[in-house]
Amino acid sequence: MKAVIAARLKGSRRTQKMACLSSAIILPFLFGFAALQSAQAQTIAATNSSTSSERPADPIGMSPSMYGAPDPISATPEPGPDWNLAPTAPYQRPLPGPPQPDAPSIAIDERRYASFGSQMNTVKWEVAGLAAYMTAINAGKVIKDPQSFRFHNEGWFGKSTSNVGVDKFTHAYNSYLIAEFLHTRINRRTDGASGGALTAALLASGLMIYSELYDAHEATSGFSVQDVIANTAGAGFSLLRNTVPGLKEKLDFRLLLMPNSDIYTFEGKRHFAQQRFLFALKLSGFEKLENSPLRFVEIHAGYYARGFTAQDRARGKEPQRKPFVGVGLNLRELFFKNPSSGLGRTAGGVLEYLQVPYTAIHVD
Repeated sequence: MKAVIAARLKGSRRTQKMACLSSAIILPFLFGFAALQSAQAQTIAATNSSTSSERPADPIGMSPSMYGAPDPISATPEPGPDWNLAPTAPYQRPLPGPPQPDAPSIAIDERRYASFGSQMNTVKWEVAGLAAYMTAINAGKVIKDPQSFRFHNEGWFGKSTSNVGVDKFTHAYNSYLIAEFLHTRINRRTDGASGGALTAALLASGLMIYSELYDAHEATSGFSVQDVIANTAGAGFSLLRNTVPGLKEKLDFRLLLMPNSDIYTFEGKRHFAQQRFLFALKLSGFEKLENSPLRFVEIHAGYYARGFTAQDRARGKEPQRKPFVGVGLNLRELFFKNPSSGLGRTAGGVLEYLQVPYTAIHVD
């Protein structure tokens, strides 16, 4: 029995390190990400307010001569026989204030951020920071007991796998979260240049592969193709969510952390056992339901697992896979639909990525 427990604990070292990544990055990352979205909304609102304040309405009946220019109607002589009397566009008085940018300058801006490299350059420090963090948490794998590069078949959702598939959802969610963060930054700094969602997804996938390379040299692990596929799936969902019209308003990918006896466990398999991943279909995103009481309703479908910790297996418990469906409350629609404060916008943004416990009814 002691040998079984020791083997399981040894095999869980990588699990604990992945749990550290999940617990250390997800919650602060979400609040920072939502704060960035709030700041972006405030900037747009301030710009619109400034633009409107610089353009006073033209008083009714004011003629161009009142601006110091001749009236084009009174100054026009009577038409002669050789005049071209074809209808022309009506005269429009110029608005006071700074001149507006013309179409050629807009085209230049679009070309400026048309390539992958130019878009990546707008988030180079964010990418560098994420890469540095991944290096810091993984460096021990190649310093303490480095091994030659090798592959490791971790499986997917089988009961014999180390985490019964929960770790694969963790990989997908972390990659999705990084892609969402980078897309928000790229979109803000390029004024919504096309291709930003693809750039963010590729960068997120690349960062997660970089992290996986350290596992390839760890004594108790290896390079997992399953992890890479899960990472790509998470980044790919971010790409779809930010390119398919209306999908972002309808579908979220969320993490639900269920409290345990410690309330929150920061690492190890007990941390994985707290995690439930779900997709939330928001009825408020459908035009026919956006003004009905059903806009406060969400339909959930997700997955979690039980009985896969080393202690559970040593006691003879069989791991349980738990797909589930359910109905939940759309808290953002209920409390933060049109927030006026930065705190409200931040809270609303967090609710796109975290599911609050006990706000839904789920059936396994």
